[in-house]
Amino acid sequence: MINMEITDEFFSFLSGKASTAISRRLQRNLKVTGMPCCMTSEQWSIMYHLWQEEGLTQQELAHFTYRDKPSITRLINNLEKLGLVIRVNDKQDRRSNLIYLTKEGRKMKDVGLEQAKKTLYEALEGVEEENLVIAQQILGRIFQNLK
Repeated sequence: MINMEITDEFFSFLSGKASTAISRRLQRNLKVTGMPCCMTSEQWSIMYHLWQEEGLTQQELAHFTYRDKPSITRLINNLEKLGLVIRVNDKQDRRSNLIYLTKEGRKMKDVGLEQAKKTLYEALEGVEEENLVIAQQILGRIFQNLK
């Protein structure tokens, strides 16, 4: 049987502490590089997927980032205001918009990915590779159980 004291602490950790710390560090690392001062880690996650493939729909971005439609709309609106993305009407489905990077958004790719890598190295400092593999397996199982 699982010790409930461990479970309570583990749930608290899983439900936010590590994720929040990584997000804050990423945001700080992005800021020091001169990336838009108000770019959040949530906006970065949208940019990441667009750096992998442009012309995604808002629905696809919602799926990839595990966010709801209103959140994606707000994030894209803010990225548009920063001049990093544009919406283009989908010619196959007029109800949909395709999201593309602007020239400015494309220029940020290398710095953005480098800062994400730096953030992960900072987060994983002192973690043995075999423990990282185990953590990935456990978190993957938890995600599959709750999907």
